[in-house]
Order: sequence, then structure tokens, then C-alpha cells
Amino acid sequence: MKRTLPFVIIAAVLLGGVATAMYFQRSTTETPTPTPAPAPPTNTATATNTASTPAPAPDAGAEPAHVAGGANAPIKLEEFGDFQCPPCGALHPVLKNLEAEFGPEKVQVIFREFPLPAHTHALAAAYAAEAAGLQGKFWEMHDILYEHQADWEKAFDSRPIFEEYAKTVGLDVEQYKRDLTSDIVSRRVTADGKRATSLGVKGTPTVFMNGRELPFQLLAPDKLKAIIRSELGQ
Repeated sequence: MKRTLPFVIIAAVLLGGVATAMYFQRSTTETPTPTPAPAPPTNTATATNTASTPAPAPDAGAEPAHVAGGANAPIKLEEFGDFQCPPCGALHPVLKNLEAEFGPEKVQVIFREFPLPAHTHALAAAYAAEAAGLQGKFWEMHDILYEHQADWEKAFDSRPIFEEYAKTVGLDVEQYKRDLTSDIVSRRVTADGKRATSLGVKGTPTVFMNGRELPFQLLAPDKLKAIIRSELGQ
């Protein structure tokens, strides 16, 4: 055993050397697999500028819309309102005065329903106005709701009050009561709400003049009048 041990060690060393040589030979002859280069970072600004996505068109809202004024009027004011909203009530006479001063050939007013959940009777008032609209009396109901806002905004049940308003403006009251729960009234209020959302409306009153939203502070009577005069070149 002692005589053969040196031969075993020598053989092991020789085998190890051969294996090492074969390993290096193989490493130098095989082509390594390249590691894929990381993708270049996307320049968001460049991508946006070169392939910008157009903003979606706003929802149309209820059709036909409630419009006061001429179709060709150069000033178009679109109001998103809530009948129980005090600032909307304050804006109501301002818009009426502007309509009277400039006339329907220059100023057109469009009203859109946007009843706020925080106002207890706002949705019922919107339905009342839309039901009146089915009998051609939307603006009459619109006006009486705003002009008597203080009489019904704190009522426990506003429906009997609104029925009295329906009589006052000359509606067929039985037809009015049926229309209050009709699909067409519900769809009109919902359609105006969708338009408001698509335009980014958050509160009331929100007014757009010729498609541009007017900041709330510009709805003061003198400021709004000045803007209209400027737009008309007066």
C-alpha cells in the first residue's frame, strides 16, 4: 500500500491538470451568450409631445337643453345649477338682468341640472323643473323655485309646495305628478350630471361662457357684465 500511494497521487495530479486544461480550452472556444442591454428609459415628456392623445369630448347633456336666448347669440352662458343652492339663488337675478339688458340676440343662457347630495330637496326641485319642462314650462318653474327658495328649502316635505308652484305656472297637475317619476325626467337630470362631470364641475353655480369656465369670483354682477361687454367689444 505504501509503495503504490505515490503512483496514486501522481495519477490524481495528472488527471486534475488534464481536466483544468480542458476547462480553459472549452471556455475560450465557446461563444458566451450576451446579456440583453436594458431598454432605454422612456422620455414621458417626449412621448407625450410626439403622440399626444386628444382629450375626450364632454358629454352632451340632456337634449334638447333648456335655452333662453337666440341661437346665434355671440355670448352663450351655460350654468350648472342647484335649485336649493343659495349662491345659485343669488345668481338667478343677475342672469335675468343680463338677459334683459343685452337682449336675446346677444346673450343666450343654458341651464343644466346639477343637484348636490348635501341639499335635501335639490333633486326633488330638479325633477319638478324637468316635469314642468315636459309641458313647456321649464323656465316658469325654474324662476319660481329660485324666487321662493327661502319658502321651501327648510320644509320637511317640499312636494306639496312644488305642486302649488305647478298650479301657479299653469301646469296640468295630474300630468305633472305622473311625469315626476317618469324615466325621461330621471334621464334628463342624469344626462346633465354626466355632462357636468365630464367638464370637471365640482360645485354650484358653475358657469361657462362660450365654453370657458368662469371663476366663481367673476360671477359678481359688475364683473360678469364687464366680461360680457369686453367679449362683445363694447
